[in-house]
Order: sequence, then structure tokens, then C-alpha cells
Amino acid sequence: MQAYLLEFVNFMLRWLHVIAAIAWIGESIYFVMLDNGLKKPKAAEDREKGVFGEMWAVHGGGFYHNQKYATAPAKLPDDLHWSFWKSYTTWLSGFALFVLLYMANPSFYLVNPNANWEWAANMTGWQANVLALLFLVGGWVVYNELCKRISPNMTRDGLLSIAVAVMMVLVAYLSTQMFSGRAAFLLTGAVMATAMSANVFFWIIPGQRRMVNAMKAGETPNPLDGKRGKQRSVHNTYFTLPVVLLMISNHYSFAYNHEHAWVIMSLFIFGGALIRQFFVLMHAGKIQPAYPAAGTALILVAFWVAMPSSQPATAVVDGEATSFEEVHALVDQHCVACHSSEPTQPGFAAPPAGVAYDTEDQILRQKSQIQQVVASKYMPLGNMTGMTDEEREAIAAWSE
Repeated sequence: MQAYLLEFVNFMLRWLHVIAAIAWIGESIYFVMLDNGLKKPKAAEDREKGVFGEMWAVHGGGFYHNQKYATAPAKLPDDLHWSFWKSYTTWLSGFALFVLLYMANPSFYLVNPNANWEWAANMTGWQANVLALLFLVGGWVVYNELCKRISPNMTRDGLLSIAVAVMMVLVAYLSTQMFSGRAAFLLTGAVMATAMSANVFFWIIPGQRRMVNAMKAGETPNPLDGKRGKQRSVHNTYFTLPVVLLMISNHYSFAYNHEHAWVIMSLFIFGGALIRQFFVLMHAGKIQPAYPAAGTALILVAFWVAMPSSQPATAVVDGEATSFEEVHALVDQHCVACHSSEPTQPGFAAPPAGVAYDTEDQILRQKSQIQQVVASKYMPLGNMTGMTDEEREAIAAWSE
């Protein structure tokens, strides 16, 4: 019953997380489109009252007239719309999922027993949890300091963009050296997601509140508040596509179990940012297909890097291919505790990913997948059953 309750909570949290993320990202993309699509107001009266730009749109059977003020409007309504709870809900629900799935079972999901760094391979569960939290906090601190020191007045945003790009490559590399592959991809995405939500919490909303308070007091708002908010919002929009990709990457072991996973991750990050740049410019009336072409090219390079060898497995045990009976015994020993219609491993109410090995037919149908996840050392999770290299070679040499 406990395993079922945990799985149900996971189900509901994931639902909340996805809904909140859709709402937050959708609203963010909409406002970027609106901001870049504004045109000079045609009516003289609008220009006189400080309207910087406007957009006419049609949607859902009605017409909309959006206007942006460069300075304080004559009067602010009491029901001014604010955008922040979607961001906070997305981060909080995502962090709750991380705690429930990864931090509750760190030896399975966080620790990489095959890490190149010996201390990382030998981490205990609580050490992995502490390191994961420090990784998230440290990512935000470094990113925030880069913004404050390189472009405090928003005059060197180009240089700042390069610095943030370098930072993300380092984050990708360090995560793959310290954590298991799946956790590394997730934590890299979480570093960007944490920066996005922290941008809203620490900079965008406080700056907007100061601007609103100044306007209500009849004072001139500090223009730096608006510029900082715009700077962080722009960063958020370029983080969006890479974050979404990294958050769904846990279904695709060919990427996160690769020996050059950090390279694949970096290519995905830059590819997503370049594709997003195309849409940002498109909203401003500039069609530049070179950006999505370059982004797609980087993704294709990632596909090439991650591509497995086309050569069939040649490993043999004692000069002979492994029989199905031998593989079946290994599957029973190392896999069935989790991958069964009724798992005996604590914490599992159902077979992970719906994959069960209760019958010979089920094992035969999953042959290539079994060989892939065993060869990459992704399975068994955390190698909790102590599968040896010889046993992995035997499964690689499994003959029809």
C-alpha cells in the first residue's frame, strides 16, 4: 500500500508540475511575442499619453488591442495582473518530485557507481542528496553573480550570454561526473529552471513592485528595474526549450548513459536556444532561418554522437555465445525484483516503464533493450544486485 500511495502522489505531483509549467512557459512565450511584436501607435492621442507600442490581434472570435507604456500611465488599475505564481508552482512541484523520486532513493537514482571520480562513485545516499542540493543552489549563485558583475547596468549582455553559455557547459560536465546519467540531465535542467524561477522571485517581481509603488506615489520609477526585469526575462526565454528537453530526457537512456553525455547535453542546450532565437526574432518581424538550421544541426550532431555502434555484439563467454537459459537466469537474479507485474523491490507498486520480465516471451521481446541498458550499466539501478562485468558480457553475447 505504501508503494502505491507514493506512486499516486508522484502521479498527481507530475500532473501539477506539467500543468503549471505549461501555464508559465506559455505566458512567458506570449509576452515575449507581444513585446517583440509591438508597433508604433498610430493614434496621436496614444502617443501623447505615453504609449510606446501596440498590437492588434484576433483570437477566439474577438479582437484584442494591447498597448505598452514606456513611462508611467496616467493611472494604474487596482486589479493589475501579475505573473509569478505559475513560476513558483512549477518550481515547487518540480522540487517535490525530485525529493520524492530521487532524494528518497539516492543510492538508486543519484549515485553513479561507475563515476570516473572515485569519491563520486563511493558517495553515500545522504552525501549525494547534500551534493545535489548544493549543485542547485550553487548554480543559481554563480549565474546570479555573473549577471551582477558582467552586466550590472545591462550594457554588456552579449558578453554575459557567452559567460552563461560557458557556465552551462561546465554544469553539464560536472553533473555527469558526479551523478548518475539520468540524474545529471535532470539536475542540469533543474539548475536552469531554478535560475528561471529565482529570476522571477528575486529580480523581476521585486523590480516591478518598486516600479508600481513609485508610480502610485507620483514618483519616476528607476529605469534599471525595468531593464533588469527585461534582462532576466530574456534569459528565461532562452532557457525554456533546453529545460523542457532535459526534463523529459529520463525516458531516453541512449543520451544520458553515453560516455560523452555532457557533450550531448551541451549540444541540446545550444540547439534549443538557437531554435528559440528564431521565434524571438520572428515576432519582431525578422525571419532568419539560419538559427533553426544551426539548432537542428547541433541536435543532429548530438544524435550522431549518441548513435550506438552498428556492429553486433561480439562478446562471448568461454568462446561461446550465451544461451537464452543463461540469460533468463541472470534476468531472474538481477531484474525481476523490479520488472515484474508484482515487484518485490520496496518502493515499486508496478514495473518501471511498464516493462515486466515474468515470462520467456516478455524477455525475448525486450532483448535489444535489455542488452542496451545492461551494457551501458544503467541497469540494475545503482547496481544494487551487484551485476558483474562478466555477467554484462554474457548478456551482450546473448544468441538467438
